[in-house]
Amino acid sequence: MRHVIALDVGGTGMKAALVGAGGELLHQARRATGRERGPEAVVAGILDFAAELRAVGADRFGEPARAAGVAVPGIVDERAGTAVYAANLGWRDVPLRALLGERLGGLPVALGHDVRTGGLAEGRVGAGRGADRFLFVPLGTGIAGAIGIDGRVEAGAHGFAGEIGHVVVRPQGLPCPCGQAGCLERYASAGAVGQAWAAACEDPGADAADCAKAVVSGDERAERVWRDAVEALADGLVTALTLLDPRTLIIGGGLAEAGETLFTPLRDAVRRRVTFQKLPEIVPAALGDTAGCLGAGLMAWDLLHTPTTPPEVTT
Repeated sequence: MRHVIALDVGGTGMKAALVGAGGELLHQARRATGRERGPEAVVAGILDFAAELRAVGADRFGEPARAAGVAVPGIVDERAGTAVYAANLGWRDVPLRALLGERLGGLPVALGHDVRTGGLAEGRVGAGRGADRFLFVPLGTGIAGAIGIDGRVEAGAHGFAGEIGHVVVRPQGLPCPCGQAGCLERYASAGAVGQAWAAACEDPGADAADCAKAVVSGDERAERVWRDAVEALADGLVTALTLLDPRTLIIGGGLAEAGETLFTPLRDAVRRRVTFQKLPEIVPAALGDTAGCLGAGLMAWDLLHTPTTPPEVTT
């Protein structure tokens, strides 16, 4: 059976799969990233994991993988195949595509940013399927985004396209590690909501999921924290939809697990803000934590279907 290797590398864990031509997850595996052992050990672990997957595929399906795709966090130069920087993994300028290609015997390798890769999967086979333009926004420890156009995800000229978490929604607000103040992710990420709720309820161990439960139970402190986050998120999203005009707005990540506790007030807050803009469909992500692997697999299949040289021009 034809298949490709897919790897989704996170700060603490790696998810991997063998992905069929129709996007089927034929085999799945997980292991720790091992960042406590340093960046060189992390890279070695990725290469070893990919090699093991190649062996599994050859043994199970009687033929080698056709290509490989890998999604990593941080700053990624997809064209050069370089993992430029990731604070949570401690690496800089890792030529990961070349290293994987060499380890896998010359196999074609695609390298992508984790959020854009997850967005690719959500757009093609998940919540955005059939939408010609979509915006995927996962609300996790921080906030990022993926801009989908006609089945592909836009990386931008310098690899920063979609960084909605650093749109300023509260000028002169809370300082952000990016160097600005008042960034969206300082108010509406799962990390920010957890931090605000921990302070409000005076429980250092409380997180965003606890806040959502308290909202459902009618706790007024939680309702204030939640409302502030939703209002900030709506401000950021309306800025994005004004610029990008997506047909579908896909919200994922840990905060989206609150379901309608998030989506009902968020849809209302966005609706109240739009004037001339066309209101997009606002939906939860569909693929959960498989999105990264599926997206990495789709990137690998795309390599096989995209010409590497321009067609010859005849006169």
